[in-house]
Amino acid sequence: MPSVRRVSHEFLERRGLTTVFGNPGSNELPFLADLPGGFRYVLGLHEGAVVGMADGYAQASGRPVLVNLHAASGSGNAMGALTNAVASRTPLVVVAGQQVRPAVGPEANLASVDAPALMKPLVGWAAEPACAQDVPRALAQAVFEAELQRRPTYLSVPYDDWAAEADENSLAVLDRRVERASVPGEKQGRRLAERVAAARRPALVLGGDMDSAGLFDAGVRLAERLGCPVWAAPSLFRLPFPNRHPLFRGVLPAGIAPVCEAFEGHDLVLVLGAPVFRYHEYLPGRYLPRGTELIQVTEDASAAARAPMGEALVADPGAVVDLLLERLGSAAAPAGPYRPVPAPAAAEGDRLHPEQVFAALRDELPEDTAYVVESTSTNAAWWRQMDLRRSGSYYFPAAGGLGFGLPGAVGVAMAQPDRPVVGVIGDGSANYGVTALWTAAQQRIPLTIVLLRNGTYGALRWFGGLLGVPDAPGLDIPGLDFTKIAQGYGVRSVHAGDADELRAVLAEPADGPRLVQVDTALTTPS
Repeated sequence: MPSVRRVSHEFLERRGLTTVFGNPGSNELPFLADLPGGFRYVLGLHEGAVVGMADGYAQASGRPVLVNLHAASGSGNAMGALTNAVASRTPLVVVAGQQVRPAVGPEANLASVDAPALMKPLVGWAAEPACAQDVPRALAQAVFEAELQRRPTYLSVPYDDWAAEADENSLAVLDRRVERASVPGEKQGRRLAERVAAARRPALVLGGDMDSAGLFDAGVRLAERLGCPVWAAPSLFRLPFPNRHPLFRGVLPAGIAPVCEAFEGHDLVLVLGAPVFRYHEYLPGRYLPRGTELIQVTEDASAAARAPMGEALVADPGAVVDLLLERLGSAAAPAGPYRPVPAPAAAEGDRLHPEQVFAALRDELPEDTAYVVESTSTNAAWWRQMDLRRSGSYYFPAAGGLGFGLPGAVGVAMAQPDRPVVGVIGDGSANYGVTALWTAAQQRIPLTIVLLRNGTYGALRWFGGLLGVPDAPGLDIPGLDFTKIAQGYGVRSVHAGDADELRAVLAEPADGPRLVQVDTALTTPS
């Protein structure tokens, strides 16, 4: 019989999980032995960057991705990055090494005591196989759970298991297939269509799951058929609708009271592909205006169950959009021209206004550019200047945890090598995932990183004002030169001193990774 390792490798190969992002330790080496030639191991220098790259790669490719981490220490280092993958419902399959079985009980060095409990309740499923022969089945479950739940999973494997002989039943996993269908029933579909058609003033709220599922254009068709205003769900991690479309009203504010205010005058709010809602600032009030009903459609059963108001239908939002378009009849009149972009704000002294940076990106880069954004203090400036009309144009750390942006940009660029990819990264954020620059250099990824340097944690300064803490320490980060840091990792870099220099650099296509540092004025997220 083949080894447990050989059966596991073959299962992963058949499922297409042949790109592995990792940072291995001694416990993981036996899994990596005899790795088939079709596999690609992408080394990251810190586990947070490893998970961030895998998160971006999985989101951009739309497929599960294997992550290889080292026991408890490596898994612990990755947990902050995993929070973003959980919130974006990214199907990561994390496989971590464990000490040999006889050494776990005595808690030998590098033994992860109760390894599954370390990652719960963060991941969607976590386990350690009861015996070596169960490893292939457990690995298959980790993959299928990640696909079905659209959430990271975690498997801890004692490293002596990989060389053990598989039994005949272990081979049964090789031909397994697990699929899911969630089309509304006839009665459910009829009732939903009747309620939408009867609404006098409906509103649409579209979540990041719409873009993740390739439903960007379908959302536009539904909105134009209804002729109703469209918001993006709060705490947005993917853009589900063209941001300058005449029906688009922007991203909902992440507070209870302002969300309620936005829905004033609407009798029905239809939420597609989003939780209801991921609030951030605590601004209490009524969930909905009086007379407003809400219907949520999501594949995420837990999001449907925990919503504090409204009705929910656990179903494929794409199937629901198709059903509504079919039952609502002929298309409405065109929505009208896209809204023009305002002139960018002027520079302040020798620093560019962030709007000038984003205007340069908009003007100089192709329309299908994918942006991975982690510059939270410039959020308002970003949406004022950008004109994004394509699916997969925008990625943001879904849980708000810093460190996704730079590694995420590397992962997105690896998954979509034929599409221009730009990371828009603040100087505070960059430090959390800066080691991803080394991976970008080693992989020779055509990627542009635009580094906005304002010398402070700008979003925290804004929050300090909101929370009545204007004098909090630890908010300034002077003395950082990312051009030198990037060069040290092997990435070509330049400091753009003004808008003309920036535009000239951006006009040149990236033939490998490059970093462009720009000094910017301090702005607020809203």
